[in-house]
Amino acid sequence: MAANAVSASTKQLVDEYFESSSGVDFHMDAGFNWMAGGPQGSGVDTAANILGKACAIGGLHVYGRREYHSNIKGMHSYFHLRVSEKEISANVDEVDLLAAFDAETVVRHVTEVVQEGGIIVDSRQLNTRILEIPSLPLEFKSNFSQFMEKNEIGETLQDLLNYAGRKGIHVFPVAYTDLLYQVADSLNLEKTAKLNRMINVVTVGLSFGILGYEINTVKKALVSIFSEKSKLIDMNVRALEIAYSYAQMNFRTFPFPLKIEKSAQEERVLLSGNQAVAIGKVLGGCRVQTYYPITPAADESEFIEAHEILETKESGLNAGVVVVQTEDEIAAVNMASGAALTGVRAATSTSGPGFSLMVEGLSWAGMNEVPLVITYYQRGAPSTGLPTRHGQDDLRFAIHGGHGEFPRIVLASGDISECFYDAVNAFNYAEMFQLPVIHLIDKALANSFQTLKVFDTKQIRINRGSVVSEEMLSKGSYKRFAFNETGVSPRAYLGMKGGVHWYTGDEHNELGHISEEPLNRTLMMEKRMKKLNTVLKEIPSSEKINYFGKAGAENIIVSWGSPKGAIVEAVGELIKEGFNIGFLQVRLVHPLPVNEIVEIMGNAKHVIDIEMNYSGQLGGIIREKTGILHDYEIVKFNGRPMTVTEVYDAVKFVLVGKAPKRQVLTHGA
Repeated sequence: MAANAVSASTKQLVDEYFESSSGVDFHMDAGFNWMAGGPQGSGVDTAANILGKACAIGGLHVYGRREYHSNIKGMHSYFHLRVSEKEISANVDEVDLLAAFDAETVVRHVTEVVQEGGIIVDSRQLNTRILEIPSLPLEFKSNFSQFMEKNEIGETLQDLLNYAGRKGIHVFPVAYTDLLYQVADSLNLEKTAKLNRMINVVTVGLSFGILGYEINTVKKALVSIFSEKSKLIDMNVRALEIAYSYAQMNFRTFPFPLKIEKSAQEERVLLSGNQAVAIGKVLGGCRVQTYYPITPAADESEFIEAHEILETKESGLNAGVVVVQTEDEIAAVNMASGAALTGVRAATSTSGPGFSLMVEGLSWAGMNEVPLVITYYQRGAPSTGLPTRHGQDDLRFAIHGGHGEFPRIVLASGDISECFYDAVNAFNYAEMFQLPVIHLIDKALANSFQTLKVFDTKQIRINRGSVVSEEMLSKGSYKRFAFNETGVSPRAYLGMKGGVHWYTGDEHNELGHISEEPLNRTLMMEKRMKKLNTVLKEIPSSEKINYFGKAGAENIIVSWGSPKGAIVEAVGELIKEGFNIGFLQVRLVHPLPVNEIVEIMGNAKHVIDIEMNYSGQLGGIIREKTGILHDYEIVKFNGRPMTVTEVYDAVKFVLVGKAPKRQVLTHGA
């Protein structure tokens, strides 16, 4: 990739090292990698959904990543889909088959296509002059022109594809319009520009035809995707059939066939991170969800809204989740707090700029010990930054946001399955300890989808915490904020008979009345803050951390959030090669589980911190809390997620003793 070629400092160092060494080889099972790209709004997501679902129905494992520009329509977007017979949890760098909706997609991704891989391209665009493509940014053109000059590539897309051919890449030129006209003729449709909407299905049909995948399985997936738009099914099925047949007749030389995995027996689902959180919230008892639209958080609330009517298990009657789009984030957080005080499980959902507006409401919830859940989707920052791109920049903001000191819990999910279970845990923790819980996710999880084992609902436990009964309230004066050993006072819901109590943003006494007495202030601060110790005692270690690899390993990677998938796969490969390495994933990032971290990292020979932010925020927090310094830092902050390929390269570079103290990863288009 040209962008990589310009700034891939780590990759260049690694490549130079391995080219000069002997006996080192890398044979990671990358599965099959398909990518579709085109202008924003052209149906790239739909194409990927059909392809992913068809592979999942066929018993294969799927991991897909959606990349899109923050403008509404027109700029480049793409979807990278990895398919394997084995369980997978992240993308790799390589692309085996690229389905290009437009010329820009070829230009941006041609160097990611592997030798013997393929490119499907619209033959009408072969004469496109590369540096005159209007949607390509100036900085990209500048870099790419150097690449063209270095490799003696002419000015047109055909020249670039000739270069690809010389590199051993198969080129599949197809006149998309001709295939669409065949669809129109077969269904007696008018030949209008509207037919171009089916280019996505045409590329899917061409892809599966080239791969030799069973078409009936693809039809099942397509019908499922368009189930709510039945009028479009016949037209799209016909487009699929025509494109599939065309590829079968004209392109049979592709060396990467894709076959159905017939031995697959386990029941699986195909979900995005947004959807997993939404389902976890509903099954975890969420009955009020507030939000103000922001990327990538809004998809979660919209999914809950689309499924808000529930059939209860016991009665069979319909129940509902109240989903409210508020006028702004300030209203969203305060409305969720108000709902939580009435006794329902309530949450709100947002991203960086929205969380900024929520922090005053967050402080109010902290002062009043409200069991509030905030699902926080990180993205590239500061300010609006990279609104649809990746980043883990907000860990310290989530921990420290708000004025004053008050206890909170910050959970960080590392994969889509954890997104589901942590969404349930967030409500339990909020009510068990009566404090705000911030569930940290990032765009890399929110907008990726993956095949997963069906969630084990038997693991779901609902813990409402300490609640007084109306009978107890009838016996005397109720102290909502009574002092005790754990800091967690039995609470009454608003509206309970006899449960008279007060909430205020000011400091208050045990009843809730405003009090500025020095002794009361001291005792009330200590009451609230001692909850952090209670949290560390009562949450089991299995929900605080995960560890992968050899116990007592000499080399320990520490990380959090979405890099987990790439790290787990890379560590697995490195262990196979004989390296003594393990991976500590921190899930409870505040309060930090110091004992568990020290036990695992305390005697390590080398600690490697891997994060998707500039400064290595978790590494710094661990240093503050434990005194343990990491020896190596691998960070990425270019707005693209980590791949298995680059994590493997960077960690191996450390293990062979050639790496600098800090490596900056730069892969991604």
